[in-house]
Amino acid sequence: MNIGDFVQIGGPIIVVCIFAPFLGKYMAAVYEGKIRAFGKIERPLYRILGINTGHSMAGREYAKAALAFTVVSIALLFLILIGQKYLPLNQQGFAGLSWDLALNTAISFVTNTNWQAYSGEASLGYFAQAAGLAVQNFLSAAFGMAVAVALIRGFAAKGKARVGRHQNEIAHDSTDDRQTRAEIAADGSQTPKALGNDGNGSALSIVGIGNFWVDMTRGVLFILLPISIVVAVVLVSQGVIQNLSQYVPFISLGGAKDAVPMGPVASQIAIKNLGTNGGGFFGANAAHPFENPTPFSNFIEVVSMLLIPAGFPFLFGRMIKKPKQGLVIFLVMLTFYVLGSWGALASEYHWGTLEGKELRFGIGASTIWAESTTVTSCGAVNAMHDSLSPLAGLVAMFNIMLGEVIFGGVGSGLYGMLAFVIITVFIAGLMVGRGPEYLGKKIEAQEVKLSMIAMIAPNLAILSLAAIAAATKAGLAGVSNPGPHGLSQILYAFSSAAGNNGSAFAGLGVNNPFYNLMLGLGMLIGRFGVVFPMIGIAQSLSVKAKSPESVATFRTDTMLFGVLLFTIVIIVGGLTHFPALTLGPILEHFLLALGISL
Repeated sequence: MNIGDFVQIGGPIIVVCIFAPFLGKYMAAVYEGKIRAFGKIERPLYRILGINTGHSMAGREYAKAALAFTVVSIALLFLILIGQKYLPLNQQGFAGLSWDLALNTAISFVTNTNWQAYSGEASLGYFAQAAGLAVQNFLSAAFGMAVAVALIRGFAAKGKARVGRHQNEIAHDSTDDRQTRAEIAADGSQTPKALGNDGNGSALSIVGIGNFWVDMTRGVLFILLPISIVVAVVLVSQGVIQNLSQYVPFISLGGAKDAVPMGPVASQIAIKNLGTNGGGFFGANAAHPFENPTPFSNFIEVVSMLLIPAGFPFLFGRMIKKPKQGLVIFLVMLTFYVLGSWGALASEYHWGTLEGKELRFGIGASTIWAESTTVTSCGAVNAMHDSLSPLAGLVAMFNIMLGEVIFGGVGSGLYGMLAFVIITVFIAGLMVGRGPEYLGKKIEAQEVKLSMIAMIAPNLAILSLAAIAAATKAGLAGVSNPGPHGLSQILYAFSSAAGNNGSAFAGLGVNNPFYNLMLGLGMLIGRFGVVFPMIGIAQSLSVKAKSPESVATFRTDTMLFGVLLFTIVIIVGGLTHFPALTLGPILEHFLLALGISL
């Protein structure tokens, strides 16, 4: 290892640890509507779109809005992909994608998975790339952020809604108590309730968890877009291309005619990493010199993957007004990241080879990228994961299998970890012999059940769909390697889909109806099998009164709780996936150590 290796390996996490708290503070201010200058920008847009910013949605309404947005987004992107032949900015005259590939790709980008079974420069025109895929990179990221913020509001709500014929008591939301309702409305943030009826003629005050449309708008306009512009400019300065030019023809040294692909690359690469999307403009993704030309661009792209997910625990601490709670979650995530990086690097430097690695950056930078892209649910690659040593591949796969909790996707990483927090609090309550509480809210059967659904759904999708693929002719037809590595290819593919990651071992042939549809199903389960339970938890918590802490309260802002949370995540992930991993990368490692090849 040289100095460059140390910078590429340790530099990104140092930068993230420095800037994540400040970004978390800024994002909290954005979602709470405390930056008044932004209100002048967003209010005209809300009027044009007919969005009632004073309406805070109950959980069911928030979920319906999220589902409707998803269905429309998938339909529009599907139409763009199958009909790109008739759309502008298609300089190379590409035909539309097949229906199954178009459906898979539409689901992939809308769910923030960005799994790609095609090569972008050989399949998609500029309109499909920019107006189709890049737009969804922003929207799918803002979607995950919005759900996380809605869940935080559930924890932050201070009181319980009551039913009465003459008056209603409503809970305060995360907005500063000193603000009046008029100030809230003028600021563009949400009022804390939505009115309904209890079925007996009595007015019912329903504590809302925010306005989905406002949360989406703020995430795009004031967080993702400005940071993406800055990152895109930096990437252009490093040589990432950004144009609408025709492909440039050339004749190779062997006399073959070919063309150098062009396109609006930097704008898409910036948001693919910042939004933990991962879908590359080119088939080689960040291993392509037009996407990632220099060591500095490589450094910036790794930082971009980690920055917003690492900022969300600090946003959580700010919005609940208990920064230590967010810090504990951040430190648990950081511990997973550091240990995984150490394990993958140790394996690669001992067992790995340069085959499949990015030779411009070396083993260290390729390995730390693989670790960063799998802990953040980004999925971008600067080297082929199929060429990782068995244990490094195991680390990458296990990162995804744990379920978007080691930083995770933007927003989704936090709400995924909070599901584990609820289970940890429940177990801790049993250990100390009292009812479980978190942030003053009683954790009861409904929260535990919904958290278990959120944890089980992706894992069930991974194991059941992978089992079907491994047991059918259509599933085995795409495997390029026999034995345990072939099983690893299948396991990784469905882990990537259900974990909304999008990276692949790259040795599995998946552009066929079987895998396009099966992986698309896995993506939907992995996304909404977690999103809907989290929205349900947000609503359930928002109507619960907070109880004051006592000497018997199990503290959750200490390292003891952090250790317990870390242990629960490992136990759940290990018990669920260890048998399958034993037959895949673990067996492959021992065969490699014994010098046995299949």
